[in-house]
Amino acid sequence: MRTVLVTGPGGAGRTTVSAATALAAAAAGRRVLLLTCDRGPAPDAVLGTALPAPEEDGSGACAPPVPVAPGLWAARVAVGEHFRTLARDLQDRGTSLFDLLGATPLDPEELTELPGAEHLAVLAALRAAHDSGDWDLLVADMPPVHETVRLLALPEQLGRYLRRLLPAERQAARALRPMLAQLAGMPLPAQKLYETVERWQQELSAVREVLEAEGTTVRLVAEPGPLGNEVLRTARAGLALQGCRVDALVANRILPAAPADPWLAALADEQRTAHKALCEEFLADGVTVRDLPHLGRAPRGREDLAELAPHAALPDSAPRPPVTDGWSVEDRRAEDGMLLWRIPLPGAERDGLRLVRRGDELIVGIGPFQRVLPLPSALRRCSVAGAGLRDGELCVRFIPDPDLWPRTP
Repeated sequence: MRTVLVTGPGGAGRTTVSAATALAAAAAGRRVLLLTCDRGPAPDAVLGTALPAPEEDGSGACAPPVPVAPGLWAARVAVGEHFRTLARDLQDRGTSLFDLLGATPLDPEELTELPGAEHLAVLAALRAAHDSGDWDLLVADMPPVHETVRLLALPEQLGRYLRRLLPAERQAARALRPMLAQLAGMPLPAQKLYETVERWQQELSAVREVLEAEGTTVRLVAEPGPLGNEVLRTARAGLALQGCRVDALVANRILPAAPADPWLAALADEQRTAHKALCEEFLADGVTVRDLPHLGRAPRGREDLAELAPHAALPDSAPRPPVTDGWSVEDRRAEDGMLLWRIPLPGAERDGLRLVRRGDELIVGIGPFQRVLPLPSALRRCSVAGAGLRDGELCVRFIPDPDLWPRTP
């Protein structure tokens, strides 16, 4: 199943581009689900179809899909319902612990979503759509690009936290817990805790499989301009750091080439300058750039989307290979006495780059984004000698540690 995650700076027209992309694919004969994270009226207006609110029974990660056009269905992510389901499940599994502590569980009416609940709901909805097997293509109308980068990093981060806080070696005595529970006369809280953590780890692994699948790509949307270009540049580096593949850049609301109005002509000239800069950056790395014309009005309904859909159609070629395929270790011991770890980070700038070696991990920070990368096995026996960023590629230099490196007789 192909998955396209559509994101971009706030106000760039992500919902419109998502809907146009989905409609173009449906017109080509695919069964398409458009999944939107926007809980406001924008999706209804763009699609010309009222999307129902998620059901209150917490039965799924998104509301039931509704037909929009032949081959195209749309649904909203059920943020509040997903959070309440998680909270109720956690309370049910922690009943014995709450009893020991004398705590009073929250009533269903008290369960209101917390900051960050949307990210978990989106990830659950993406996985549920994949597990259903009902669709050829999933187009996800994601949050603004900086939030999307953090959302895509969440499964790996949460999995790492769980492994650090509750490592597998602490579960060695799991076979004794049923006997201890019988002696205590009640289930041990630790047993329920580990069972919950195991289930969470399995779900996080399943979500990572979806995000890292060969058919999952990111489509960036931007209205060309000085500020939008800068946001895209930083976000692009953050996406590369997370190993995400960008299948296309959609330049939205492109003005006519020579408008008669002087004020509009100046605006169009500024847009062309920014558009040229975007093309130079993205085309150089093999990323397709597509232009969506300005309709002179806010797109509403299927007729407007049908006008934009040909410009937003997915490429016929297969998705680009994973970004991590370019993360290679180059052996230069014979020439320079070192090994190079090459990490492509298009859009990254030297001033915003941070590197920290911590044991067998390398912590890489780019602007507001950060990722903890496990070192390849060969580099774990080396010390860091320096690093450099050139032409969108980070090269970290490692020197073999004589005390750890295998000696040649």
